Amino acid sequence: MLAFFLPLFLVFLMIGMPVFFALLLAPGLLLQLNGQERDIALLYRNLYNGMDSFPLMALPFFVLAGELMNKGGITTRLVEFSQALMGHLRGGLAHVNILSSILFAGLSGSAVADTSALGSTLIPAMEKNGYSKTFAAAVTAASSVIGPIIPPSGIMIIYAYVMGESVAALFLAGIVPGVLVGVGLMVMVRLMADKYDLPKAERIVNPGQSISPLESGVSFVLARLNVAGLLMVVFSLVSSAMKALAGVELSLNGWPVFLVFLPIAHVLLMGLRKRVSPDFRIICKKAVAPLQTPIIILGGILIGVFTPTEASAIAVAYALVIAFFVLHSMKLRDLPAILTKAAVSSATVLLLVGAAVSFKTVVSLSHAPETMAHFILGLSENPLILLFLINILLFIVGMFLDAGPAIIILGPILGPIFTDLGVHPVHFAIIMSVNLTVGLATPPMGLVLFVASAVSEEKVEAISRAILPFLAVEVIVIFLITYFPAICMTIPRLTGFVQ
Repeated sequence: MLAFFLPLFLVFLMIGMPVFFALLLAPGLLLQLNGQERDIALLYRNLYNGMDSFPLMALPFFVLAGELMNKGGITTRLVEFSQALMGHLRGGLAHVNILSSILFAGLSGSAVADTSALGSTLIPAMEKNGYSKTFAAAVTAASSVIGPIIPPSGIMIIYAYVMGESVAALFLAGIVPGVLVGVGLMVMVRLMADKYDLPKAERIVNPGQSISPLESGVSFVLARLNVAGLLMVVFSLVSSAMKALAGVELSLNGWPVFLVFLPIAHVLLMGLRKRVSPDFRIICKKAVAPLQTPIIILGGILIGVFTPTEASAIAVAYALVIAFFVLHSMKLRDLPAILTKAAVSSATVLLLVGAAVSFKTVVSLSHAPETMAHFILGLSENPLILLFLINILLFIVGMFLDAGPAIIILGPILGPIFTDLGVHPVHFAIIMSVNLTVGLATPPMGLVLFVASAVSEEKVEAISRAILPFLAVEVIVIFLITYFPAICMTIPRLTGFVQ
């Protein structure tokens, strides 16, 4: 009888029951009918145990960091920076929308936050500049799925927690797929520019830009540190290549190399300074401090200074320092509302995680993983065909179920099957995460479609039709990362997080 837990769960969802209650009631009811009252206590005890985890503490911290960045005026700075870089292209504001999502992804890791924060700014701006509101909402919803792919990513934290994988490895594996989705969406916008008569190209650099001396000084220092760090990474890669190909090992490493590259970084930036207008330069300076968040998170994890959970707390501390003392964009009276909103958002996610862990208990009791494994392996022995079929399954699941619960329910079932077939666990994690994330923007139940509808005041049906070309691009990216593992596995391997 326990095998009916999934159909019963789907029935509860179809009649409108909230996911949290459906995850608990479906297995609880079947355990009661099956005479397993003792297991019901185990089910509800796991509700708390599922939330009581140190790695999961990263979720509320990243949510809070995103709220602080948004309230602190970071979103506006990222949009202005994106406009300055992409506004001169045909369909410029659509490109700006996508680039802003890529940049915002490094701050919040949430598709819903991306749609809400950027949509409220960019959808009215796009409509004012000649775009249809439906098209603007579709671009916003389609690009928002980049948020949970590029680190930090809430769903990857959940996957790592459930499946025992390295959070850092998943974060690094998500960088290239996230950028690939963004580039693919930009290509689609360019292809649609002539057909839909998108506005002509126009460089958007708001005149009369100003910046405080403190922020200017902070940006001056951070920019040189970033460029020196980038040069150091390039030097390390060249050094490794020379050692592998010619057996030549460069003796310089660590801080001496960094100190050598600092003046070189200064010279390069001063050279670029002369090639741009003062307003463009100030816009870039104003974006430097906000863009340090993903650099701090990934940099600290890569060099071993802190864990992903500690990195999330550091991100909150950095957001507070920037908002209060550098940008002066927040007051103490703003904190209660921000903390309340972050607490509610975090509680929603963590309750779903706890309920899904309890749900997973019944999955194991029902022997559903073994049944599913036999069924899947009976379809074909070719891993490539099975990966194709699983992508279709995940895409359909993503239409109706949020990414977090879907990962916790299906991850323990599907992950071991494909690991046994020779698919690397991190590779499968990215396939599953990206696929279910795209489901957030997929009709009929994609969550960001409803958020985009609320922000734009357009009907979900109209946005669903307009988003189809962008969904096609994202499906292509899913199959690319499925059949070309190097797309997501190269960076984790180069950094030593995956063997």
